[in-house]
Amino acid sequence: MARRVAGCARRSCLLLGSRMITVDGLRAMRVFEGVPDEGLVYLAGAVEDIRLVSGEYFAHEGDERSLFIVVEGLAEITKIVNGDERVIGTRQPGRFFGEVPMTLSTPFPASGRAAGPTRVLKLEPAVYYTLAALAPSVPDRVATLARRYLDSLQTMAAEQREPGVRLIHHGRSARAHRVSGFLTRNQVDFESVTADADPHAADTVLELADGRRLENPTMREVAEAVGLDVAPAARDYDVVILGAGPAGLTAAVNAAAEGLRTLVVETFAPGGQAGTSTRIENYTGFPFGISGDDLASRAFKQAKRLGAELVVTRTVEALDPKTHELTLDGGDVVRAEVVILATGVVWRTLPLDDVGRFLGGGVYYGAARSDSAVAQGADVCIIGAGNSAGQAALFFSRHARSVTLLVRGESLEAGMSRYLIDQISAIPAIRVETRSEVVALHGADSLRSADIADRRTGDVRRRDVDVLFVMIGADAETAWLPPGIALDGRGFVLTGADALESGRWAETRRPFALETTAPGVFAVGDVRSGSVKRVVAGVGEGGMAIAFTHQYLALDR
Repeated sequence: MARRVAGCARRSCLLLGSRMITVDGLRAMRVFEGVPDEGLVYLAGAVEDIRLVSGEYFAHEGDERSLFIVVEGLAEITKIVNGDERVIGTRQPGRFFGEVPMTLSTPFPASGRAAGPTRVLKLEPAVYYTLAALAPSVPDRVATLARRYLDSLQTMAAEQREPGVRLIHHGRSARAHRVSGFLTRNQVDFESVTADADPHAADTVLELADGRRLENPTMREVAEAVGLDVAPAARDYDVVILGAGPAGLTAAVNAAAEGLRTLVVETFAPGGQAGTSTRIENYTGFPFGISGDDLASRAFKQAKRLGAELVVTRTVEALDPKTHELTLDGGDVVRAEVVILATGVVWRTLPLDDVGRFLGGGVYYGAARSDSAVAQGADVCIIGAGNSAGQAALFFSRHARSVTLLVRGESLEAGMSRYLIDQISAIPAIRVETRSEVVALHGADSLRSADIADRRTGDVRRRDVDVLFVMIGADAETAWLPPGIALDGRGFVLTGADALESGRWAETRRPFALETTAPGVFAVGDVRSGSVKRVVAGVGEGGMAIAFTHQYLALDR
């Protein structure tokens, strides 16, 4: 009976019980010379015997360690270098892959895929160490190969070219900060250079390898200059997904994997609000946590590899709820059988009159891992009491001189997970001030201090603040949606039973659980009314949306 190998990309990647490797098959392989019979018997029952078609991956860069042995065919070893996937080696029958992770107890430094029909054996760490005890010659051989492979990786690293993009900026600049975040989150390698202040020069300059210089460029100009897709390649799609946060990217991965023509339209960069999260520790499968931009990067690569198309710096100006035609800024029009709204939410702004002049010069909405440079050695304040604020406080405590978490409420318990509260309380460098609020900002060219009011006493104190991260909740941007899509009182999209009860559902059938009041238009993630505002919930809804998509496409319409 066939059973699927966890992590394989396609249906054809099967572990066939009737074709498992035998003791005689193992004995015929040179790599197992010297292994006693009891070791071979154990191994035959413990390894995974995996058969792949051309292009299928059996290991991905960053995966947890295992040892693979090629039995038949040819395996290619690939690595992302300067944004491009390069083949850095091959493995023929009888050769190992995973010797470095197994020897050093590290994740995979490169990926492995089949170059034509290929068969590999997979040894999990427990299997490998049991085999090592039965046959010490095996780990000795693996360690020798690991040393050789590390030498080749060092040679490749020395040969990597310099980034073809230079970002030149004059001190703190809102535009430079935004361009830097855009390049980072879109996985574009670049060099950041701080130039001397010059009142006559552009505050942000993008230098390209071909000699071009873009002064104070727009995000669209940056995207086009570095080769990102900014225009749809076709007019008609099976699924168009608006937004590339966790929910949208998960929907894209599932749709593309099932052969649906998929387009993702994103206004800025993959990841959404989660892309600015410094560390997510309650996401299943990452025992030591994962940053939001790393999670988004993995999902983005997966969606692209499976065939999804993603365009950035584009917004949708109009959606026809009946024809599913979408008009993008600039006039491009695309049509989809199914539209999935995954536009997420945007941070609420700090309600102070002079906050605008400090944006990018000390005041930032959200906090990403790439912001560690602006926090280095600085006095940092974070306004907020949610998980994102807690994650940011923990992250910046390793970089900043001081970190203060300002909370309007009585405590952190109302909006923050217990694991974060416990970690924050254990770090002396983080100070939590409840019933506190920023009422004024001060500084010349950049932020230097802030007035903080204590709502218990009414006292206002001025405090040195170099960097202020604002994380005070978020709102849905749904005013652009047509009247045919019903919203709740706060502007979030009604779906499922709520859509039915709104009185705006005109079909005789009941709407699917994630379907809006417009048939064939679904909403997932933070933009959906009643959704759980957590990354894992958005991921789950993104996958569910594609299941409902198939059911919708099967309807007699």
